[in-house]
This record gives sequence, structure tokens and C-alpha cells, in this order.
Amino acid sequence: MARQEEAMEVIMKYNKTIILKNGKECCLRNGVESDGQEVLEIFNLTHGETDYLLSYPDENSFDAVQESQFLKGKTESENEIEILAVLDGKVVGTAGIESIGSKDKVKHRAEFGICIAKEYWGLGIGRALAEACIECARKAGYIQLELDVVAENTNAIALYKSAGFVEYGRNPKGFRSRLKGFQELVYMRLEL
Repeated sequence: MARQEEAMEVIMKYNKTIILKNGKECCLRNGVESDGQEVLEIFNLTHGETDYLLSYPDENSFDAVQESQFLKGKTESENEIEILAVLDGKVVGTAGIESIGSKDKVKHRAEFGICIAKEYWGLGIGRALAEACIECARKAGYIQLELDVVAENTNAIALYKSAGFVEYGRNPKGFRSRLKGFQELVYMRLEL
């Protein structure tokens, strides 16, 4: 058990600098309580820029204080994390892993989610955040990492496949978009 706790401590202190395709440095680090306002802003921005995410900005029930508490909880968690992509001193994306549950039958599984401001798409941030979350999920002792993605989001699907995720099912009416009607969801999983 001590070995697992040791690994989990590493997870909560994730910090890595990467070089993006444009040559700029981007810091990937765990979000902390003081990031609440900025994370709230990037959440609302990203959820308004694409129709591929779970919710719309007006459905966000968090305020900056609640976002700070969410980040504090992730920092103190033994098996969950929220990783921020920080470029030129500002948060441009987030990704995280969240436990499916604590019951014996599902505690081996975690969900993965990611969002990046549209202005920064195509620079390698998505790949780096995905790799960081996969690394953290392994260190936390998960056996399976899961996600769902809108079928028409071919760039994201290609990224996930290149990271080792495989499709295991589809839901033709998984999302009901305000703009496009029903959107098919692709369920993907990665064995760790």
C-alpha cells in the first residue's frame, strides 16, 4: 500500500514543461485552489467554442469559489487530478481523470476529459495533456481509462487512437446538441 500512496503523491504534483509545435514552452501542471477563476474562465470559453463538449457555458453551475474548491479537492485526491496547460502565463486548456467509482467492481476504471481553447488547437497541447493523464492514471493504479467523443470530432478520435484508445461502442443519440440535433458518441477505452 505504501508504494501506491507514494505514486499517488507524485500524481498530485504533476509538473512538466513541453515545447509546442510553434516553438513555445507550455507548462503542464496540476491545478490548485488559486487557479479557480482562470479555470472557470477557460471552461466557459472552451465550452462555448465547440459543440463537442458535454455542456454549454450557461449550464455551468460553478462560480470561481466553487471552481477553486473543485481544484483543491483534486489536489488532495488520492486518485484524481486536473492538469492545466499554461502558455505565456495563462491557462489555455485543462484535462483530468476522475474515478468511475469506489466500489470494488468499478474502482479499476477512470474517466478522461480534455478541453483546449480553440486558438491553441493543433499545437500539440491535446496530445501532451492526454499523455499526462494516461501517465497519472497508470500511477494511480487504474487498469482502464475511458472517454466518449462526438463521432464527427475526427481529430480527437485520431489523437485518442494514436494514444492507444480503442472504440468499444457507439450511442447514436448520445448528445442532443442545441445546434445540430442528435450527435453520435463513440465510447473509447485504454487498457493501462
